[in-house]
Parts: sequence; structure tokens; C-alpha cells
Amino acid sequence: MKNKTTYAIAISLCTMLSACTTTDNKLEVEVYETSASGNKLTQVTEFPAGNDSVVVKLLPDQKYQTITGFGGSFTEASASLLNRLGKDNRQKILEAYFGEKGARYSLTRTHINSCDFSLGQYSYAPVEGDTALQNFSIEPDRDDIIPMIKDAQAISKEGFKIVSSPWTAPPWMKDNKNWVGGKLLPEFYDTWALFFSKYIDAYKAEGIDIWGLTVENEPLGNGNNWESMHFTPEEMTLFVQNHLGPKLEADGKGAVKILGYDQNREHLKEWVDVMFKDEASSKYYAGTAIHWYASTYEVFPDALQYAHQKAPGKHLIQSEACVDAEVPHWQDDAWYWSKEGTDWGWDWAPEQDKHLHPKYVPVYRYARDIIGCLNNWVDGWIDWNMVLDTQGGPNWFKNWCTAPVIVDPEKDEVYFTPLYYTLSHFSKFIRPGATRIGWEMNGSDLQVTAAENPDGSVAVVVFNPTEKETPFTLSLGEQSKPLKISAKAIQTILIHKRNTNDE
Repeated sequence: MKNKTTYAIAISLCTMLSACTTTDNKLEVEVYETSASGNKLTQVTEFPAGNDSVVVKLLPDQKYQTITGFGGSFTEASASLLNRLGKDNRQKILEAYFGEKGARYSLTRTHINSCDFSLGQYSYAPVEGDTALQNFSIEPDRDDIIPMIKDAQAISKEGFKIVSSPWTAPPWMKDNKNWVGGKLLPEFYDTWALFFSKYIDAYKAEGIDIWGLTVENEPLGNGNNWESMHFTPEEMTLFVQNHLGPKLEADGKGAVKILGYDQNREHLKEWVDVMFKDEASSKYYAGTAIHWYASTYEVFPDALQYAHQKAPGKHLIQSEACVDAEVPHWQDDAWYWSKEGTDWGWDWAPEQDKHLHPKYVPVYRYARDIIGCLNNWVDGWIDWNMVLDTQGGPNWFKNWCTAPVIVDPEKDEVYFTPLYYTLSHFSKFIRPGATRIGWEMNGSDLQVTAAENPDGSVAVVVFNPTEKETPFTLSLGEQSKPLKISAKAIQTILIHKRNTNDE
């Protein structure tokens, strides 16, 4: 009898404990932080007992855009530097970007023909008058870019998408016969469309699928500095509508995404008004590509919202960003957290635009821009060069810039800047196919975005630009968790697959 009573009590206790576990209102999370104080995607496990002053409430029933991905760019500059490093450091960098323990980049970009971050100027169609492109060849990419992409493919478990962008057509197709500036002559529209088709075929033959194309990098021009070619919105749309789109469709490449524009956000409205004017103009556009160089800190949310409303079913992808016009700071984490970074506009912007180009904190620029983009319908975000040297090149025009990873090939040394870890907070935890979800927060200087991944996990990115550690409470349904974020820090909070009774 005694044994039966003991057994019954034990069963009752187990039932009670199980019920407590099921109704526990404590949210189970993993928290990773990068901070000015030294954290680098460091897992944080100690939190305050509780704080009700700042509450971040997740609203998973509010669903927004589907995420395409995050990543950086395969340039000849980056690829050539990897070739100059020792085998171990080359592998270390590629694993850091594409490996499961690294940033897990899912959306990338590369250039068609040469760009400023090439070792020199070149085209895949150098023979003048070769309108059938019988001499077309991607041979210039075989030493550097193609091996880098293929090595990344071998490392990436889930794979990644590639967007390819031309800076210019071969000079012989242009009205000024020059690498820089000028326009594509109408008599070569069909040849230029064929060029894209041949490029896709040539890369496919190497085992590399091209997911998307932008029609032209920076069609408004770039001050006549490096490779460029100009289009108006009307010219680009007519080229896509009557030449590029039909050619890719006829060649069985209709699934390749065509992205229009591909320049700064301050002119976005005038471009999408033309691109998505009607069904005919919109037919072949899969979406719009944008850059961030119009300002060092302004996200242009109204322009992004307008672009989404103009074409709600289309992609809106940030295709290029970097800390430009800066020689990288080597092994100096503090600089990337300091208000010393400038951009091209600090020296060269017109006086009326100077307010858009103040000194800024490089880490903040990345964190606030990606969060701002996500919260305004952008579904993909691509950094520029993955790797540069201590000068900020190689770059044939000497247009020095900073990259998340800096190398000294002569000494075979590698420096992962805080920008690498900042990008990883998004790329590693918000996966392709994720859906951005809603959230609300009572008054705070924190910046937040959140997405639910295809596996049911939820990634919340919190950015604290203030000089003070900030406690806050994260809530999801009936569950909550008291947390804190360091001063000058970015944090990703991962909530594993939710139960249906969480909401």
C-alpha cells in the first residue's frame, strides 16, 4: 500500500511539473552580441532579473516581405587578394563568409566585365564589330573570380544566389567609344542583350548559376571616374522591355531575375514610376536594385515605401554598400566604433547635400541601414568587396574603400573588422525565405527588426547606438524574457521554433 501511495504521489508531482513547464511564461532564447567593448558575435548568457521600462513586443501575425538574403560581392580585387594569401588564410576567409560556423552568406553580387575594383579594364567581347559575339569569352575571370565563387560554393551548405552587374558595355558599342560615360548605341541593343545571355551560359558551363542581373551599375553615372554607361529610366525600360527581357525569354532564361535602376535611393521614385508604369513596362522587371551612397545615415524610408507600393510583388534589393573614400584602418577595432568615418560626400557633395554626409560611426552605418531597409520592405542586402588590402584596393582608379575583411598579402595576415561581425548578425540568423514580422516598442533609442525563419525560429536584431547599457524585455505571445544590450552594440536574439500555444 505504501509503495502504491508513493507511486501515486510521484505521478502527481510529475504531472504538476510538466504542467508548469508547459505554461512557463519564460521565453527561451540564444543571444549573440557585438559591441564596442569587445564582444564579437559573443553568446551572452547573463541577464537582469527584470525590467519593465522598455518592452519589445513581437507581433508574428503581422507579416511583411519574404527575405531573399544577405551577403557581399565577388570582385576581381577580392578574388586576386585571396590568391595571394596562404592556403590556410584563404580557406579561413571563405569559411568565415560561407561556412556554417561563419556568416552563411546567401545573396551575393559580381561584376560583368571590369569595374573600378578590377586590376585593369577588360571586356568579354573585345573585338570591335563582333555583333554576333563569336569571340565572347569569360577568360578574364578564370584566374580569380570563378575560382573564388566555386570555392565558396563548395563550402556553402545551403548555397547562395548571385546577382551580376555590368559597369559598361565594350567601348565599341557606345556613342563615346570610351570605357567611361556615354550611352549604348541603339544599333547594339540586340547585341548587348545577347551579351547577357552568353554570359549566363558561360558561367553555367562553369557550374555557376546566375540568379539575377542588374541592367547597369549606376546608370546616372559616377562623375566620369571609372567604368560607366548612362541610361535614363525610359531608355533602360525600353531596353529591358524590347530587347533584354525577350532575348532571355527566347533563350530559355526567363527565370533569371532582371533588376532595374541599381543606384542611390534619392532618385528611386522617378525610376520606379517609369519601370512600373504599366503592365508592359513591368513585365520583365523582377524588381529594383538600390545603393546607399546618397547619404551616410539617411535610409530614405519614404522612397523605399513608395517603391514597394508601386510594385508590391517585386524585389527591392540593396545591391551595393561600403565605407567608401576611406583607406582601411588596420587592426584598429576602436576606429570602426568611432565617429570618424567619412564618405565621398564629406569632400565632394554639393553644399546643399553636405548635411547628408557627416562623419559617422562605420558600424552604426551598417546596423542602422540594414535595420532601416528591412523595416521598409527591402528583401535583400549586399555589401560590396568581401576582401580588400590595407590600402583599400586593389583598384585601378585608386578609389580606396573599406571591406569587412582586410588582408596584408605580403605578410599573409588577416583582419576581421567589426563590420564583418555586424553583417553576420543578419546574414547568419535571418535565412532566405524568412518573413519579416511586426513588433512594437515603447519609447527607447533602440532600433529593432525581426523575422521568422522557414524552420519556425525567430531572429530579432537589436541595435543600441547609445553610450549606456540598456535593459529591456522581449515578449512573444504570453512569454517574455528580461534582457540587456551593452552600450554601442548590436545583438541578435534567436528564439527557436515556436509552439502553437506561444501566440
